Amino acid sequence: MSIDLDALKERLVAEVHRRADVLLDASHDIHAHPELNFEEHHAHDVLTALADADGLEVERHAYGLDTAFAVRAGTEGPTIAVLCEYDALPEIGHACGHNIIGTAGMGAGLAAAVVAQELGGRVLILGTPAEEGGGGKIFLAEAGAFEGVDAAMMIHPAGVDLMRMDVIAVDSFEMHYHGEAAHAAAFPWKGRNALDAAVLGYMNVAALRQHIKPNERVHGVITHGGEKPNIVPAAASTAWYVRSRNLDTLAQLTPRVAAALEAGATATGCTCERETKAPLYADMIHNSAMVEAYRANALRTGRDPLDPTDAGTPVVGSTDMGNVSYLVPAIHPMIAVAPPHISIHTPEFTAYAGGPAGDKAVIDGAIAMALTVADLWARPEVLATARTQFSAAVEHRR
Repeated sequence: MSIDLDALKERLVAEVHRRADVLLDASHDIHAHPELNFEEHHAHDVLTALADADGLEVERHAYGLDTAFAVRAGTEGPTIAVLCEYDALPEIGHACGHNIIGTAGMGAGLAAAVVAQELGGRVLILGTPAEEGGGGKIFLAEAGAFEGVDAAMMIHPAGVDLMRMDVIAVDSFEMHYHGEAAHAAAFPWKGRNALDAAVLGYMNVAALRQHIKPNERVHGVITHGGEKPNIVPAAASTAWYVRSRNLDTLAQLTPRVAAALEAGATATGCTCERETKAPLYADMIHNSAMVEAYRANALRTGRDPLDPTDAGTPVVGSTDMGNVSYLVPAIHPMIAVAPPHISIHTPEFTAYAGGPAGDKAVIDGAIAMALTVADLWARPEVLATARTQFSAAVEHRR
């Protein structure tokens, strides 16, 4: 049967616009109720309610994660996963715009579900909690969430429309220092200062930074430094993100950072231990065939996602979507929500994510992804090329 793909895409655009009010209400609701890693109960309920209203099959608390969900439509053909994120950051809320990611993903999936049977495809709307350091997608993958999935996609807010984010691998951990308490005035010589150990470790890392590669990042904070000034701190803790180009180079950098941190304990007569807080996040394999389809569809909304190299405005960071890209062909384009000079993970970006520019990104992102899902179903050559590129890219990295 011949399909008029342009006409079908117009229907998909109309399906997204038909749901615009409820999608934006959901985005505002999630933005107003920021929740941290694995605590996204409100967002989980808001998003699954949208799928319920469309009469779709909804699996709440999916794959053993209480705030994950899976919504399915279609009975045969390629399965395309549209991923939703909805966790927030401490103190500054949705400064990464995950309220937009979640509702745009849901909007794309709901629209695609309408034509799934007609195009002979299946869509999976996957709710993925705890991207901000919790590794929700990694746990979902281990539980089998991506088995049978042919391709996966999501969008991410930024200050500019880009075809991809420069995703680098990350290792996150805490370093706990142990000393010995003493009265800081009466008997300071009896103490062993765990805060001094933490501070010296921090300074050692600062000295290390000038000898790492330009695409590597190390950043940390002191999370505990003692109780009162007149008590020599017996315990202190720091939290760290170590980032590098890929998992192989990360495996070389992390021991250097750990050695710098441990030296602070050695110098002060303290001890320390490293506690891993989340799975390793991989770099990302951006699938060119899918990126090209997404860009062509984003043009329909008036957006023109640029190559970050050409634009001169790369967004560097880490995401557990990188791990997904090693399992299936995947894309992670960036959608403009704020002016280019406004950085994500700032209070200013939080405001944009809940404002008119964020609303436009929800609708435009949902449209661009829904149309890309349609391409993967209706144009077999696109999915075939995506699979070939994926296999070659994974083999190259091995």
